[in-house]
Amino acid sequence: MSKWDETRMLVKIAQLYYIDNMTQSEISKKLGIYRTTISRLLKKAKDEGIVSITIKSDYNQCFELEKQIEKIFGVKEACIIPSEPKQTNVVKSQALGYAAAEYLKRISKDGDAIGFAWGTTLASMSRELTNCKPISANIVPLVGGFSDSESENHVSTIVSKVANEFKAKAHYLYAPAITSDKIIKDAIVKDTNYKNISQLWEIVNIAFVGIGSPGKSSNLLWNSEYRNSSTMNVNNNNATGEICSRFYDINGNIVDSELNDRTIAIELDRLKKLKYSVGVVESHEKVPSILSALKAKFINVLITTDETARLLLELRSQIKGVEIKK
Repeated sequence: MSKWDETRMLVKIAQLYYIDNMTQSEISKKLGIYRTTISRLLKKAKDEGIVSITIKSDYNQCFELEKQIEKIFGVKEACIIPSEPKQTNVVKSQALGYAAAEYLKRISKDGDAIGFAWGTTLASMSRELTNCKPISANIVPLVGGFSDSESENHVSTIVSKVANEFKAKAHYLYAPAITSDKIIKDAIVKDTNYKNISQLWEIVNIAFVGIGSPGKSSNLLWNSEYRNSSTMNVNNNNATGEICSRFYDINGNIVDSELNDRTIAIELDRLKKLKYSVGVVESHEKVPSILSALKAKFINVLITTDETARLLLELRSQIKGVEIKK
């Protein structure tokens, strides 16, 4: 077959398939060529540039950011939400909450043990859950509660709403996230309620968590709940971020402090072993915290805004550049 004949056949098959919407089987019958040959020639038409596929969408930039983050950080999936320059924090939180709710609906199934941290965005996620298919699953808190947090943001409220929407079984942890004294924590971990929850932590296969940052002005852990030396000690130990009230440094190492000894929450190393450990977070102030969490593999799914995603990639590039120079 001459080059002209080959090119003509590639173009003809491509037109029938992509323009005339004929199936490969229909093309095979029309041209008298094996179906497997049709499939091979369609691939060749793309490889040689005869066929060029362009996906048109208003959200192409978000999809491209998703691809970059998935490739660079090796996460299972990235879900990047478009944002507007003057968008309020409330609107951003609602958008992230909706995306997280849809993701949860997609991945959850019978037999799951699904854990949740607390916070504004996760509370928004629980409110956005609608039309959920009932599943036989355990819904579990991953951390104790906070007295200063609004009831909507409390982990027990989130667990209750999610369980109600899925008609699943809710479990509750009757303990603070951080006790005032290690002796109190030692007593709590001996209680039946804690033992039951900690056993569920061992079988949790899906987790939804927020990420805290010392630079975030509204961060409750750094600025509201603890106004004594505890928070200062964490900062002195170079804490970069927080997940489930457990603090870590820029390299993702757990900060060793007396505050950690008083914390009642799942261990962050446990999150590394989950099928889905989903970080739902946005804010330019939290970018270093997100980067460190990704490096440490505390999360393997990221749901964030396009603005935060760009800053995350920029920071990663800057740090990588510094490391290369060294």
